[in-house]
Amino acid sequence: MPDDQHFEPTGQIPTNLRLLLLMEEVVKRGVAVKPSDLIEALGLPKPTVHRLLQTAEAEGFLQRDLDGRSYGPGPRLRALAVSTMSSEHLRTARLTILRGVAEQIGETCNLATPDREGMIYLDRVETEWPLRIQLPIGTQVPFHCTASGKLYLSTMRPHILRSILSARPLEKRTESTLIDMDEIKAELDLTRERGYATDNEEFMSGMTALAVPVLDGQGKLLATLSAHAPLQRRTISELTAYLPVLSKAAADLTALHMG
Repeated sequence: MPDDQHFEPTGQIPTNLRLLLLMEEVVKRGVAVKPSDLIEALGLPKPTVHRLLQTAEAEGFLQRDLDGRSYGPGPRLRALAVSTMSSEHLRTARLTILRGVAEQIGETCNLATPDREGMIYLDRVETEWPLRIQLPIGTQVPFHCTASGKLYLSTMRPHILRSILSARPLEKRTESTLIDMDEIKAELDLTRERGYATDNEEFMSGMTALAVPVLDGQGKLLATLSAHAPLQRRTISELTAYLPVLSKAAADLTALHMG
């Protein structure tokens, strides 16, 4: 049986587009997707969808979720997304926005995207102060104790959040790191309600941070924009005073990637 086209009416998805549209559907959902959901969404036969999933998984574009049945973006698809966002034209415009934020706040600004194990710094503009926190582009930081990570976790559905937080013991990076599930969930509820996240010496002693969401065309979190500073220069309250600056820049970044 060389092809499945004979199962489908004329005018449906061409063979050479099926894998692309399947991966697009997985990414659009923003959560791990079951094969049955893809069958319904794409209108393809069950054998076809399972074969496409097997191919995408074998090549690293998709990977199975913790339940062993659902699929989410794999390492190659995530790398492709980062490479796309890092294209020269977009990155030049993006860095212009980040530099404006760094100049207004006077502190280092980062753009981070979620990966499977934590948040990855995609872009960064350093403060001119000699005292600064060294977290270069490509650094991966934990979800549970960083402003960007907590912001991402706050967008998760409850059962997915439980899976992420219980997958392995949470590391207590500082005396202020939250590792109790109830305390983390309360913090995420607050983050969701106010629309931004903070890190008050939870990831690194002596460091404060503030993060706001950068959204995609469907209103889902695409990345996080954050500013961080040594505590001796900016307390959380002082950093939060710059929330309007960060929020305006995040809206500009959203418009940039939607355009």
